[in-house]
Amino acid sequence: MADPTTAKQRWLNAIWPFVRANLPPEPSRVLEIGCGPTGGFVPAMRERGYHAIGVDPAAPAGPGYHQTEFEHHEPTGPVDAIVACASLHHVGDLDHILDRCAAALAPGGVLIVVEWAHEDFDEATARWCFDRLPDTGQPGWLHTHRERWLASGLPWHTYLDAWARGERLHKGRTIIQALQARFHPWLLTRAPYFFPDLHPAGETDEHVAVDSGQIQATGIRYVATKPPITPVGTVHNG
Repeated sequence: MADPTTAKQRWLNAIWPFVRANLPPEPSRVLEIGCGPTGGFVPAMRERGYHAIGVDPAAPAGPGYHQTEFEHHEPTGPVDAIVACASLHHVGDLDHILDRCAAALAPGGVLIVVEWAHEDFDEATARWCFDRLPDTGQPGWLHTHRERWLASGLPWHTYLDAWARGERLHKGRTIIQALQARFHPWLLTRAPYFFPDLHPAGETDEHVAVDSGQIQATGIRYVATKPPITPVGTVHNG
């Protein structure tokens, strides 16, 4: 993955090991929701032999990329895995998106989700992050929040709630509930989320801060499979 200095690329580099570890074997068919203008994980997946496509209104031009919202994407066939990293909290109709994910996945297919619970991003966590933002390189989203919050003069929770409402963000617990209603999870855990934007603090430092009670674990990592199709006429004994 090129250009590691950008905030987006730091994020991709940091999360890729988790995504890679949970993908089915090559050359599985993988769809990434919200790949962004750099193509997200699609280039890395293709390099390793996956048949990967990316769906995003801002997706790059070129074969395998679809410049549209996932709501309007029409897959040519079922896929073996879907990757959605920091994209579900933005969507308009979460239930509709996840229904489409379930429909697009082959039976037994894998869903890999990296998300965050913005409702747990409290002031102590924000201050811990802001104190560890690098002064060099391309500013990231946490730099923006630090400057906007300081300029607003508002209490942190008031500022954050207003921002989340304005962006119409789904809460982490809402995303988890919607996922659990449709898929068979085999991994659901809270994890560090901010470390790609911090320096010199890294993932281990954020883990330690969470474990010691200094900050909240706002990251969500979720891996699940699509339930097998129940044959018509099958009777389940309760």
